[in-house]
Amino acid sequence: MKRKQLFIFDVDGTLVNSYRAIEKSLNYTRRQFGYSSITSEKVKKSVGRGDKPFVGLFFPQVHVEEALKMYRKHHEKALIRYSCLYPRTKQLLSSLKKRKKILAIASNRPAYFTNLLIKSLDIKKYFNAVYCADKIKSLKPDPKIIEIILKRFCKKRKEAVYIGDMDIDMETAKRAKVDAVFKKGGSSSLISVKKYKKRVIKDLTELLFFYN
Repeated sequence: MKRKQLFIFDVDGTLVNSYRAIEKSLNYTRRQFGYSSITSEKVKKSVGRGDKPFVGLFFPQVHVEEALKMYRKHHEKALIRYSCLYPRTKQLLSSLKKRKKILAIASNRPAYFTNLLIKSLDIKKYFNAVYCADKIKSLKPDPKIIEIILKRFCKKRKEAVYIGDMDIDMETAKRAKVDAVFKKGGSSSLISVKKYKKRVIKDLTELLFFYN
């Protein structure tokens, strides 16, 4: 087993199931504009690239800015009400901290909502750092977010691993030249990440068996 010192996590679809919250906020916003609802399956497959690109998929360009403001206002409450941790998330994070590992978040979700989410679910305390695309002005799969984390903690690429549920997470890890772990059950299918070199898990605690 490879020893890792730095564990970098995506949030949505990896640590947290927030799909229902996203669906609620999107369809609330669409109703305000007189549009029909989007299915939960389509919502699940469309997330992961930041909320503005996500909202832009479901509204004409002329309405995107107004729709985004409405979506975010609704999402502030929906995110807390409808999101939940995946099974054994806290167990994994606690185990890694006890092993003196460095934990970080690398997410395309805006920082305000990322912090709101992890605080409300009581997992912020486990993380040494939280980085989000809007703050560093770069969306995954640009590897900049991983590069920043590596530099902050003075870690080599071989000491780090990135865990995510999407093809863009696997691409980010590839570009950053760090090991990748794909968590099943999120936005991307296993087939869609077939071309990437990675480990595959269904349960987060499987990480403890891969990396000692």
